[in-house]
Amino acid sequence: MAAKILIIDDDLDTLRLVGLMLKREGYQILEATNGQLGLDRALEDKPNLILLDIMMPDMDGYEVARRLSQDRVTDGIPILMFTAKTQLDDKVAGFEVGADDYLTKPTHPYELQAHVKALLGRKIKSSVKAPPSKDEEQGRVIGMLAARGGLGVSTLVSNLAASLNKHFQTDIILAEITPGQGGLGLDLEIKDGNGLAELITKPTEEITRDAVAEVLISHKAGFKIILAPNHSSHLNLTDHVNQFKTLVTRLSSLGSFIVLDLGVGLNRIVQNLLPLINELIVVVEGNKESITVTRVLIDRLIEFGADKNYISTVLNNRVRSESQMSFKEVQKILGHTIAAVLTPAPELFAQASRLNTPAILCQPDSLTTQQITKLVDQIIAHGAK
Repeated sequence: MAAKILIIDDDLDTLRLVGLMLKREGYQILEATNGQLGLDRALEDKPNLILLDIMMPDMDGYEVARRLSQDRVTDGIPILMFTAKTQLDDKVAGFEVGADDYLTKPTHPYELQAHVKALLGRKIKSSVKAPPSKDEEQGRVIGMLAARGGLGVSTLVSNLAASLNKHFQTDIILAEITPGQGGLGLDLEIKDGNGLAELITKPTEEITRDAVAEVLISHKAGFKIILAPNHSSHLNLTDHVNQFKTLVTRLSSLGSFIVLDLGVGLNRIVQNLLPLINELIVVVEGNKESITVTRVLIDRLIEFGADKNYISTVLNNRVRSESQMSFKEVQKILGHTIAAVLTPAPELFAQASRLNTPAILCQPDSLTTQQITKLVDQIIAHGAK
């Protein structure tokens, strides 16, 4: 696969000419016309190399390099300062904020290509010699969603998080990725539901690992949680796609398992988070309407790049009804293997609601607990592949 090179420069002629030179060498070129766009693209696309101009309005190249070097996602990306500044002090300043190499404009194409190849080669060698430390390890990200509302996603994510904690006794994080539609705070009797809104309204560079850790709330069920607000005024946060991607990246560095409540449907946030999610769980109910829309959702998830082998379905029969289809009937119509079946347990879930805790902790030996555990077993099996 061709190496990705991000060029950050407010000079459109430079973007075009340098981009063309490097494209001819087989590189994939990304472009940004100012510092903030460059930071956003670096976080989103994780290029193999960044060519960075110094003299830009609003945010100069020194500040961009400093922020790239301080961000855990981008601090390993080589930076080639590419600028008209020729003074020694300018070069020293560039190296001090994290630049790996320095090239003055104008430059011969061969000189540019030589610097680029040297930096990319240096990065490959260092990545072989220096395995990631424990602090750099990423947790497994599990997203749960449904094709329509009312299928119990919020209830299931809290029980899944509690079951993972019970099994692994490690850091489990539960996050509502449903701005304006949060419900877990009420279910779990947590009053502070501003964590998600507080982070997503920040610029991406301010959504640091420490900033995310500060808003996590510890719950008695053994996991940490970040809640979405449930007021309609926060629905516009769905436009902050880069912030959500940064948030999930940060969360994956803070826990062994990160369970995401993705809500309903394949919205813009879910589409953009798919590359960061290791496992998807789709909730379906045993009636024809639910099965039909769920099949469409799974097909669309696959179209947007989700690996079919890492999409699990859960049949959640919430109420006792003769109209509910059997496990085999649902699986046949759905055309997708069902990982777990939850049988109706209204009394248990009513008890859990009164106690503001996941149902599996109310009755650890219940059938529901065993069924959730089966789902955990599949997640473990997928993670071992």
